[in-house]
Amino acid sequence: MDFSDPVTLSVTRRVRPDRTSEFEMWIHGIAQAARTFDGYLGNGVIPPTPGGPLEYTLVLRFDQYQHFKIWQESEVRAFWLARVTPLLEGEPVVNVTPGLEFWFTPTKATMLRQPPRWKMVALTLLGLYPLSLLLNWGVVPLLEGVPLWIRVLVTSSLIVTVMTYLVMPNITKGFTGWLAVVPKTDTD
Repeated sequence: MDFSDPVTLSVTRRVRPDRTSEFEMWIHGIAQAARTFDGYLGNGVIPPTPGGPLEYTLVLRFDQYQHFKIWQESEVRAFWLARVTPLLEGEPVVNVTPGLEFWFTPTKATMLRQPPRWKMVALTLLGLYPLSLLLNWGVVPLLEGVPLWIRVLVTSSLIVTVMTYLVMPNITKGFTGWLAVVPKTDTD
């Protein structure tokens, strides 16, 4: 793992049926607390599927492992975890995902699993190649005369932002079925 890569923490918890509203307030509170930490990138909640178990998945993103570790070891987090125990049934399922692999988790997934790496590479190239061509054709000429490090910063920022918020969510949505199929010979 590259310790400078973003880190995604996802925790799935089964909630006692009579404590759902308290749990949803708890989610809001712990997310607000996490926002105050350096490196916090955002959070999300995957609610229970209708007719399925009463399981919520909370997702927190940090810009790098060191910031994630500070959050994990904080007294603030310990305080919030102590408050949630009476609201739960069973043990939580914790998943820590380094880097950009979280792009490949469908937004409505009930379990946070990544597909084989070769599929992630294929779909990343499918999104990245045309976007890179477009930026090199339309944006880079506008930056002529600008120092190289600024040009690279601008284009990298655009690529990461567009890939994260526009391209990859649409690609993973369009290829959900293909991403879910894991060949028996796959060793990833």
